[in-house]
Amino acid sequence: MKKLSFLLLGVFFAHILSAQNYQLWYDKPAQKWTDALPLGNGRIGAMVFANPSQERIQFNEETLWTGEPREYNRKDAYQYLGQIRQLLQEGKQKEAEALAEKQFMGLKSNEGKRETWIADMLALKGISGNPSQLNFDDSSWKTMTVPSYEGWEAVGYEGLDGAVWFRTTIDIPAGWENQTLVLDLNRIRDYDYTYINGKLIGSSQHTEGRKYQIPVNTLHVGKNLIAIQVLNFSDKGGIAGYKDTSRHIGIYPVGQEDKKISLNGQWKYFIQSDEAPAVGKYQADYQPFGDLYINLLHGKEYQNYRRSLNLATAESQTEYSVDNVVFKREYLVSQPHQVLALRLSVNKAHQINLESFLTSPHKNYSFKSLGNNTWELSVRVRNGALFGKAYLQIQQKNGSVEEQAGKIVIKGADEVVFYLTAATNFINYQNISGNPQKRCEEVFSKLKGISYEQIRKAHQAEYQKYYKRFAIELGQDAKSHLPTDVRLANFGKDNDPSFAALYVQYGRYLLISASRAGTQPSNLQGIWNDLLAPPWGSKYTTNINAEMNYWPAGVLNLIPTQQPLIQMITDLYKAGQTTAKNYYNARGWVVHHNTDLWRGTAPINASNHGIWVSGAGWLSQHLWEHYQYTQDKEFLRKTAYPIMKSASEFFVDFLVKDPKTGWLISTPSNSPEQGGLVAGPSMDHQIIRELYKNTIKASQILGLDNAFADTLSQQYKQIAPNQIGKHGQLQEWLQDLDDPKNNHRHVSHLWGVHPGHDIGWDIDSTMMKAARQSLIYRGDEGTGWSLAWKINFWARFHEGEHALQLVKMLLRPATSAGGSYLNLFDAHPPFQIDGNFGGAAGIAEMLIQSQTDIIELLPALPKDWSEGKVKGIQARGGYILSYAWKNGKITELSITSKESTTCKIRINQVVHTLKLQSNKPYLIEF
Repeated sequence: MKKLSFLLLGVFFAHILSAQNYQLWYDKPAQKWTDALPLGNGRIGAMVFANPSQERIQFNEETLWTGEPREYNRKDAYQYLGQIRQLLQEGKQKEAEALAEKQFMGLKSNEGKRETWIADMLALKGISGNPSQLNFDDSSWKTMTVPSYEGWEAVGYEGLDGAVWFRTTIDIPAGWENQTLVLDLNRIRDYDYTYINGKLIGSSQHTEGRKYQIPVNTLHVGKNLIAIQVLNFSDKGGIAGYKDTSRHIGIYPVGQEDKKISLNGQWKYFIQSDEAPAVGKYQADYQPFGDLYINLLHGKEYQNYRRSLNLATAESQTEYSVDNVVFKREYLVSQPHQVLALRLSVNKAHQINLESFLTSPHKNYSFKSLGNNTWELSVRVRNGALFGKAYLQIQQKNGSVEEQAGKIVIKGADEVVFYLTAATNFINYQNISGNPQKRCEEVFSKLKGISYEQIRKAHQAEYQKYYKRFAIELGQDAKSHLPTDVRLANFGKDNDPSFAALYVQYGRYLLISASRAGTQPSNLQGIWNDLLAPPWGSKYTTNINAEMNYWPAGVLNLIPTQQPLIQMITDLYKAGQTTAKNYYNARGWVVHHNTDLWRGTAPINASNHGIWVSGAGWLSQHLWEHYQYTQDKEFLRKTAYPIMKSASEFFVDFLVKDPKTGWLISTPSNSPEQGGLVAGPSMDHQIIRELYKNTIKASQILGLDNAFADTLSQQYKQIAPNQIGKHGQLQEWLQDLDDPKNNHRHVSHLWGVHPGHDIGWDIDSTMMKAARQSLIYRGDEGTGWSLAWKINFWARFHEGEHALQLVKMLLRPATSAGGSYLNLFDAHPPFQIDGNFGGAAGIAEMLIQSQTDIIELLPALPKDWSEGKVKGIQARGGYILSYAWKNGKITELSITSKESTTCKIRINQVVHTLKLQSNKPYLIEF
């Protein structure tokens, strides 16, 4: 190798920057939400559908959630801790779970008066006549698709909770009237009262399969009426069907299901009441805010259509032509000006004619004019204390603007610019005294006299401070001329390495767009959500998903995006101390497997998976990682170390000696999210060891708490070790219970391989091989985020071909097995953004690893990526690197250290020791 001069640095990777014009683009409009293109500034998120005739922009404001500040903790729950531990020790898992379910879960929000409401619905309040009867007139009723697996929300009834009547008819063949028949309704959410020809034949109050035997002579030959009253209290509602859509709802003679007459289809329906009583919930849900609709009043036939998302500028664009007029739309969400901006332009004068309005899925929203071409959308969440306002302002060149029947009508304009902002009354998790109207007014007051181009220029400058820190090329960009959906469909079959590079930059784009200083951290869907009852509440799942969101932040040079996560950890550190005291009578802080906007830290959902104690330990690792990448001792002293120490104090008090082995174990807990409530899951012990190790290192760096560090050192040696089971696998539990046929999506016991470093080739190759065997048993298939985690595992195993195979599985069209939607959002399914972030981090893990004291370059490089470049990738220890490779070998390298130090780095299988000066690039050519 030879050292290069400093002057060569400017030329070294200059050409890579010019090649970073990565775009998602399509030759057809979005049909579904997961086709739409995401924009965001950390606070406001938008999804752009880009239909020529009707633009829809669905938008969110990050602090609009259900719920309110309240007590999440059950006081003195620790009184039952000893009994639960004893039951687990005796092998009485079900008894332990039953006791924990009754005495150890967190507190729910307040319930509504369900009994009174049910009685009113059964008494037919709010409806004239009796819909169960044959002579009832339903001619004015509308129709709904039945069944809908994802609830009636999935077929156009978002936000509907309440009482709904359904009616349909069925023709019964001759010979069936004297037989006992079965009405198979699959699943109904939540209650049903089912009638045939006016007679009640069954009622249930659960979501499991409903099969009602129909008494002989209830049905007659010919047409018969089926009427069902459904009472739904929250979340997905209605006649839901089975996941296996081949299993229709219908009627058949007992024992002759093959003769079933299907009832799938359009049923008449009537909403008796949409005011279901509030349901108690452990934690809150992230909410959509509203939709901006723009109806373009031009011909319906269009040509030359293209919509795109430019990752380098964080802007979307739509272009098409109608009757030889070129229509163009440009979209962005500005952080400096805190607005969503949309510019419509044409290549001929006076051709823009449109009508526009704002709506919201929230009930009883209002949309009104404030004058001066400004309009206001007001919303309030159901079952919560938060409300919000969105302001829309329109500026146009030429033409006219007026309001007609609640819509904004523009005629004959040359250009139209829409500005949208939104705010809520949320200030922090303990304070909801904000004024959203004032916040919107302040945003718009700063727009006076400012043009769209000025907003755009400021937006690009702010965004590119983050985006341009890193660049990547993986082979030739030979297929960017193809639409993104075509590349997605072909990626598993074609060699398209630049698509993987695009995916990395897309992950960075999403993280920048969802997480900026001063905002909330990226949740389960980042900042994008269109559902009032989103999957898993779109919360922060702390047994992997919330952490996975920030795996790219260090290595992909986006450290500033971690600030919201660090702030949430600081909040949880405070809230979690109450939970630690109430549930475990322990010092320090704890968070279980979920949290929300209100920073709930108590166990939730169910005792067989909700009592998982290691959230604080895992989150503390992110504080240490932040220090590792930044070498910021002030951050370590003031923020990270006190929180890490407190998390360690919890485990010092919490761990108990296993009477059978003498090891210190974590109990009660869970190996997410399978196996039930147990004593001593391996994942816990790996996280605790990592926490102790990092806390000890931090105390040594800062010269603090020697006695406490000694305590951690002593406990560290006593914690139950990783074990190899009878199948050659790394054990998931204290006992050797693993099933080689278990293909569960969680692979929690491999946490020590990644993101931890409790297991590694440099520590114990035998244990690393056992971990690898566990992953082989678990299989390659998995939901989106699970595939992303497995990419990181195989990278740590140094098996690039296997890792690439999983990259291809992640980047395949979404199915029930996972993959990616057309807009490249991760498919759990449904959408979860963690797979995007975990996948981007996994590709980086294939190119660089720094979890040991040696930086490894190209540790898991597949043959398809034998040539490439990266600029601005980061390594732990405070290093920034740029390097190029050909034929799988490093050819050029630049490395810069934040501090003067000696660095060990493995290049082309050889370990080099470099002496680096603070902030001075070290350039090498091989």
